[in-house]
Amino acid sequence: MKIKKITVLAIACFGMVFSSVNAQNMFSKDDKVINLGIGLGSSLHTGTGYAMGMPAISASFELGIKDELFDEKSSLGVGGYLGYASSTYKNNSGIDNEYKWTYSDWIVGVRGALHYQLIENMDTYGGLMLAYDIVGVSTPGGYSGNYSASGSVFRASLYIGGRYYFNDKIAAMGELGYGISVLNIGVSIKL
Repeated sequence: MKIKKITVLAIACFGMVFSSVNAQNMFSKDDKVINLGIGLGSSLHTGTGYAMGMPAISASFELGIKDELFDEKSSLGVGGYLGYASSTYKNNSGIDNEYKWTYSDWIVGVRGALHYQLIENMDTYGGLMLAYDIVGVSTPGGYSGNYSASGSVFRASLYIGGRYYFNDKIAAMGELGYGISVLNIGVSIKL
């Protein structure tokens, strides 16, 4: 019974704090934002034997299409996404040679995000991405021969993120979810 009262009190306090924030929306209809990010924690080709090649990089563009979706602090945005990463898999077979495969991934997608202003100078959002992952695989020769192949797959994913604006145009950006990596950090530029 005591835990129930504490939980209700905590939720009420949380609601009062965030409902009292009278912040200007950092993302509104007709806003155009470019995100440039570096990925931390691969969401592709992970496990024993894998090593990151080039760090994951991503770029996305978003356009605000609707204000006040359900109240004055909410907005809706849509845009595109492009990401690239590479990794290498090595397997020592115990014979004379080591097997080695190099993977490259290009992810091209469209995204939609619901923005909700929680904190002053911070644009917080969550959304859905529908993407096409173009995968290339190659071996440099040796015991396994010199081969290359490619394939691709459709992906859908959820993500959450935030942009903290230092001024009207420049923000630090962070996103958690599936893209080219689990966590992307970088910079956002409002056009």
